[in-house]
Amino acid sequence: MSRFKKLSQSLWHCQYHIVWVPKYRYKILYGDIKTEVSNCIRAFSEQKKCEIIEMNIQIDHVHLLVMIPPKLSVSAYVGIVKGRTAIRVFNKFKHLKKKPYWGNKFWARGYCVDTVGLDAEMVKKYVKYQEKKDRQAEQLELFKN
Repeated sequence: MSRFKKLSQSLWHCQYHIVWVPKYRYKILYGDIKTEVSNCIRAFSEQKKCEIIEMNIQIDHVHLLVMIPPKLSVSAYVGIVKGRTAIRVFNKFKHLKKKPYWGNKFWARGYCVDTVGLDAEMVKKYVKYQEKKDRQAEQLELFKN
């Protein structure tokens, strides 16, 4: 089985490590709130045909390793997940909205994202190997003529 996913016009393997925090980095992601955040992230990811490889919700931040299809930008995905999760959390845990410091925002602005791909050294070796194979093929062509 290939590690690549398939769309109608493309093969893809786009993995991202995404990290984001609650507003003011409050230590609020535990118990029922943690469970709700986890369920929301899974549900919204499934809706957008994104595959969660690994998820770790710490008390003050979320780590997510996710495969996002190329037709969906990372920023759109994070916006959907953070925005819709915040709405669901505030609707389910109304006491959170009563705190004056939240300002109707559950998550802090921004996020950290890193691509997860092949090892750079492995890519260099692959490129060198391909170059060597191309030269060998050219040499064979010269001898045939």
